[in-house]
Amino acid sequence: MSTASALIIIPTYNERENLPELAKAIFEVQPDVHLLVVDDGSPDGTGELADEMAAADDRIHVMHRAGKLGLGTAYIAGFKWALERDYPLVFEMDADFSHQPRYIPDFIARAQEADLVLGCRYIKGGGTEDWGLWRQFVSRGGNLYARAVLWLPFHDLTGGFKCFRREVLEALDLDGVKSTGYAFQIELTYRAHMLGFKIAEQPIIFPDRKVGQSKMSGSIVKEAVVNLVKLRFDKDIRATRRR
Repeated sequence: MSTASALIIIPTYNERENLPELAKAIFEVQPDVHLLVVDDGSPDGTGELADEMAAADDRIHVMHRAGKLGLGTAYIAGFKWALERDYPLVFEMDADFSHQPRYIPDFIARAQEADLVLGCRYIKGGGTEDWGLWRQFVSRGGNLYARAVLWLPFHDLTGGFKCFRREVLEALDLDGVKSTGYAFQIELTYRAHMLGFKIAEQPIIFPDRKVGQSKMSGSIVKEAVVNLVKLRFDKDIRATRRR
């Protein structure tokens, strides 16, 4: 197994302003983790900056992709990279500080008992900061819709701050994951749940990004609405269910 406690996968597209400070903040709270920056050809030079950071710190690794290929495929590529290198725990984490590094030790502690730890805004101790009413409505509505369609008990299915034990990623059919955008997070949790893995929720406070622009779009939301219904009736996924 890797000597690092975990690998944190950070997909980037135009996150040059955030990345150095994020890496610094992560290593301040958990110095024994490694970072994998998956950059989708950022025109602002994020990928080149990540290479400079990796040259200066052997805990940082970089994967370059040809263009903006989507969040889901970035994580799938990162998962495969992690599995090839035997990391015991693998995180998903945004680059914009909406996912606060201070919670990383809590995730690692909870992952000693759970197979998948979900960062949760909608349980006691969690919440959001600087969100408008419309964004809160869309987020909570999306979670309620996903829970109803997929019959899942978890309170925050659309969040992207997660920690997987490697056994979960080994069991998931990574090449069979169909969603690439907003629904990607929901699909991974659904597949892990159907396989019978123990899933825990870690309360987090989720502030709005301070620098850069959100990647959310109408097409991403539309994909989520359609894909969840398809997931619910996917015979291959249902066949994996452990009772």
